[in-house]
Amino acid sequence: MRGTYPRRASAQSATPQGPASLLYEYDKTVIMSHSVKAEKRSTAPCDPLILKLMAYLTLERRRSLLTVEAYARDLQEFGAYLSKLPRGQSSSGRNYPQLAKATTSDIREYIMHLSSSRRLDGSTIRRKLSSIKALYRALKVLGVRDDNPSSVVEGPSIERKVPDHLEVTDIGKLLRTNVAGRSDTQRLRDHAIMELFYAGGIRRAEVTKIDLRDLNLPQRTIRIHGKGKKERMVVINKTAARAIETYLRMRPRSNDEALFLGRGGKRLTPQHVWRIFRDIFAVSGITYHASPHTLRHSFATHLIENGVDLETVRELLGHESLATTGMYLKVAMAHKRRAYDEAHPRDRMKDR
Repeated sequence: MRGTYPRRASAQSATPQGPASLLYEYDKTVIMSHSVKAEKRSTAPCDPLILKLMAYLTLERRRSLLTVEAYARDLQEFGAYLSKLPRGQSSSGRNYPQLAKATTSDIREYIMHLSSSRRLDGSTIRRKLSSIKALYRALKVLGVRDDNPSSVVEGPSIERKVPDHLEVTDIGKLLRTNVAGRSDTQRLRDHAIMELFYAGGIRRAEVTKIDLRDLNLPQRTIRIHGKGKKERMVVINKTAARAIETYLRMRPRSNDEALFLGRGGKRLTPQHVWRIFRDIFAVSGITYHASPHTLRHSFATHLIENGVDLETVRELLGHESLATTGMYLKVAMAHKRRAYDEAHPRDRMKDR
């Protein structure tokens, strides 16, 4: 698909012809056909520039559908701000011609609005700014604009905090929890998913992409299909391997190669996996908030607390850069400090 996009166009130009027409019509073909019940989703975009970005990110940059849809939601909110859409009205399903003419000042004012009026935290604002930057980078690449008004806009500084995680005792409580009214197959499937979250630090979207051929249970490894079409191998513990083996003995017959199946023998979606976690967590007796991603953070934190180095954790999590895994640096230093104090004899000498 590379090299098929027109270099010069305007936001009001006619629909591109030839291979480039795929870009313009992407909302009706690829994006909508791959969305879960897309025709019923309130967040479905229709602005042509946002759809151009969705196509570009998916076809050129190989971003996942969930990432692309998150960008679209952020940009619909930005479009609503530029068009002065009254508060309380939905930003979805609208055209925003103002996006094509937005200036650097418009973007900076929007960032200030997010910080002051909506009081969003720094990491959320930086994520929304990232979506805006992606749009204008793509529009410049595709020849829709000559400039990139977002290139000089900087997001707020953020303090890297150790992510929230569950204590080991709460992990045990969560993994022992069952939801009443589920069939034996559903209960075994759900238990295997929960064990896998904690055993491999796997994202919920990654759980849904696991196929039977990705499993190597004798070696306790699974091939994970991560962000940006990247693959990695993760190691799982014996408990998780047994949970998957038990589920496989009850797994329905299906032509679908997915490991985890839902109704009709079809692959689960990330939304289904979220609901499985939500229902189990709701009856677990744990009183504070958590999500599937909390188990990913718990996986990383507990490994580091027990002596695993940051580089190994980076590989298991699928982070491209060690800087991303650096959010766990405080945990790693605390572990090293404890190990040092236990090993170094000087502070235990009588003449100190």
